[in-house]
Amino acid sequence: MLRKFFILLFLTAACIPIQAKTPNLKGNPELVSSIKSTSGLIALWDFKEEAGKARKAIGKGKFPLKEQKGRILRLNDGPLSGYSALFRDSAFLRLPNSKTGKLNIHGKNQGVTVMAWVKWEGKTGFVGGMWNEYASGGKRQYGLFVSLPHYNGGDQVCGHISYTGKPTPPFPYSIDYSASKQPVEKGQWQFVAFTYDGQYIHSYLNGGFETREPELINHTKGFPGYPEGIMHSKNPYFYPDGMGNNGSDFTVGAVLLARGMGNNFCGQIGGLVVFDRALSAEEIGRFK
Repeated sequence: MLRKFFILLFLTAACIPIQAKTPNLKGNPELVSSIKSTSGLIALWDFKEEAGKARKAIGKGKFPLKEQKGRILRLNDGPLSGYSALFRDSAFLRLPNSKTGKLNIHGKNQGVTVMAWVKWEGKTGFVGGMWNEYASGGKRQYGLFVSLPHYNGGDQVCGHISYTGKPTPPFPYSIDYSASKQPVEKGQWQFVAFTYDGQYIHSYLNGGFETREPELINHTKGFPGYPEGIMHSKNPYFYPDGMGNNGSDFTVGAVLLARGMGNNFCGQIGGLVVFDRALSAEEIGRFK
């Protein structure tokens, strides 16, 4: 009884509300099997491991993600294995760049897909990928976020790609991300994903893609060459530059910013998958 009391106390203090519904302990083995049989799979993490243990992948390697800056609890609630990892405060998962192997996806015409099952509780949150905004001027490569409001991606699924690893000139930050038209619902399991085919970034929510018409991108007015700002579609987002081999670690739940690790994901992640190609809309739709 005392142990249960302290668990409830912990969850109450965290960013996750205590869920009244019955936890999902069975998972979805059919969905896992479908993911495993899809070509181009590099890594699938189902977050079944207990706190304190490395989270290991299925795919082209185990890619053990290790806890940083605190423990990440395992909750008995998740869409793949029946479990999920609870991200709160400053804790995140990391795989050093030297061990990323086939996760180090890059090239001018190289595709990538990152998808995840999340129960998001708000604020800008990094889900997963190779994304570092500070070291050596930036080591950005590819990354899945929820909510990037600065350039028209607030409360939406955002897929970020970079070739140089640095901010998009002449702007102070990288502007090159797609953003779903649909908003991500808080406190509910949502399937979030993006694809990149070497030309366009597409963002998906719950298996669905919705086009956004060209719009004025916030915070772009008055910069050299853009006195009236930029008009651009955020979904799909045209980015023909490709992905650079920029030396980032692979992280889940946070990225390195000038002030230290930030953009901390607040909520549960019940599955994370990386493919080394752009999945089709039909393929994405099968995983919703």
